Amino acid sequence: MKRILLPTDFSNNAWNAIAYAMEYFANEECLFFILHTYTPALYRPDYILGGPSFSAIPDKGVEIAQAGLEKTVTDLEKKYPNKRHSYKTISAFNVLTDEIQEVIQREQIHLIIMGTQGATGAKEVFMGTHTVHVIRKARVPVLVIPNGYSYKEIHSIVFPTDFTTPYELESLQYLIDLTKVKKAKLIVLHVKEEYELSKEQEENKKALTKFLNSITHTFEEVKGQLMPNAIHLYAEKNNSGLLAMMNRKHTFLERLVTQPNVDAIGYHTKIPFLVLPFSTASPLQKPEL
Repeated sequence: MKRILLPTDFSNNAWNAIAYAMEYFANEECLFFILHTYTPALYRPDYILGGPSFSAIPDKGVEIAQAGLEKTVTDLEKKYPNKRHSYKTISAFNVLTDEIQEVIQREQIHLIIMGTQGATGAKEVFMGTHTVHVIRKARVPVLVIPNGYSYKEIHSIVFPTDFTTPYELESLQYLIDLTKVKKAKLIVLHVKEEYELSKEQEENKKALTKFLNSITHTFEEVKGQLMPNAIHLYAEKNNSGLLAMMNRKHTFLERLVTQPNVDAIGYHTKIPFLVLPFSTASPLQKPEL
């Protein structure tokens, strides 16, 4: 059984990501953990003890969280009835990223699915602070769904790389298995900004080719364009259903989430993107798709 974590702040964007998850796993037996975290607007002495759940003193945040979670489950059962799906709600007095780490360990989560923006997200901002922090810290794959994106079958997956560092099979296993399950084609995309591949890059490319020999894949190259806009344009032009990225230093992902003026170069992803943790000891060794 897949164990999927769905963080929510009860915004439309969060609901859209949850709805995507229902379609994505429509034919799979899943236990969905719907998580909402809250922190107080005003400090109270009992918070130091662990919050309202410990002190039994009423708190509006707790009431809002519980009501929102109950409504979310009711809406899911009504709009996406599925005997294969079950739900567990979690209301936590905690910071979102910290609670997610605890839930991952406690509940043995396989995958996180969330939206790009929360209730307070401005339209001109590419990706919200909470989403960025979750991506950076999560030790399991994170699937991020753009606001307003409706589920469609995944026929091709774009995987950007610059071949500068070697890959480990364990880190790629989730992506490989996902490609098989979805019967999709993996497009390894290299944005050639300046020079020819070095000897080290060529060796890394050869090793990657061996790792991908069990799936349908191609190597593509885009010249004369700058990242990350080139990747966005390629994915849109080729009607790709998913953009996959590796979470490690000196990658496209790092440039994306650390660039303060990312919108200045016109990057607004229109398709879901999957962030893979780079760790040979991660749960990717036993992937759940």
